[in-house]
Order: sequence, then C-alpha cells, then structure tokens
Amino acid sequence: MINLLRQRRSIRTYSAQTIAPEDLNILKEAALRSPSSRDLNPWEFIFVEDRELLKKLSMAKPHGSSFLRDAALGIVVLGDERKSDAWIEDACIASTIIHLTAHSLDLGSCWIQIRMRGHDSQKSAEAYIRELMCIPSHLRVESIIAVGHPAEQKTGHPFDKLDFSKIRRNRYQNS
Repeated sequence: MINLLRQRRSIRTYSAQTIAPEDLNILKEAALRSPSSRDLNPWEFIFVEDRELLKKLSMAKPHGSSFLRDAALGIVVLGDERKSDAWIEDACIASTIIHLTAHSLDLGSCWIQIRMRGHDSQKSAEAYIRELMCIPSHLRVESIIAVGHPAEQKTGHPFDKLDFSKIRRNRYQNS
C-alpha cells in the first residue's frame, strides 16, 4: 500500500481511451467495500460515462472541474444524511478508496470537491448537479472523482519533501 501512496498523483489530463468493463467493475466493487462509520454505508455512487453528461458535470463550478469533460468516467459520490451523521467522512473515505483503486489499475484520477462549492452567484455546485442528475433531496453530493487513462505523467512526491513537522509524538506539545 505504501508504494501506491508514494506513486499516486492527481491526474487532470486524460487520453480518449475508454475504461475496460473489468476495471469499471473493480472500481464499483472498491466503492462498495469502502469502510463507513458503524457500517451504515450511507454512500451511493453514480458512474457517468456519457460524454455529454460529463461535459455538463465539468461545468459544475467555475474552477477545478473543467478537466472532467475529457475523463472517461466521472463518479458522483453521494451521502445519505438521514442514514448517518458521519456521511461526509464516509463519502470522503469512499472517494479516497476510488482514487487508490484507480491508481492500482494504472488509471488516473482527480477529486472534484462539490459540497460547499458554488456553481455561480445564484446556485451551489451541489444544486446544479442535483438538478442535472435528478438526485433525491435526502442525498448530498460530496464529490466527483474524474477517472481515465492518463495523458500526463507525474512522479510521486519525494520523501525528502514530506513535511514531518506535521507529525507529533504522544502530545501536541511536550512539556
């Protein structure tokens, strides 16, 4: 697992190649195996491969989503706020699991934050997606994960660039 983390980077440029059905099935299985608080599984997922729909989803917010138009797949990660007070955390965990699984399949991926982001001055990104995707009101949109075959190569972050000052031992401050 550590080697996967050492190599994984967010990918925002994709080739036109589609994702193999067996890889799609693995991504679906991984999403459904994501851990959740008290095993309530408040997440749901919409796997989007339709090019026109991906183009519309790429316009969910003014910045940080346009690359979705060129991805082979967008996975809309939803959370049912009626099922769990930890739906946000559980949806984030699922989003991360999808990222790591995509990388393990030699696919690129990038997180698009939706919750708490604006579409324009009148509407939230979540409301835009809810309308576009006909999502029921009890489901919240946490993120979209763009997935595709990378058209860019990035190396992992070097070990010597890790900020170990973020790690404390036993207490935040030792007296």
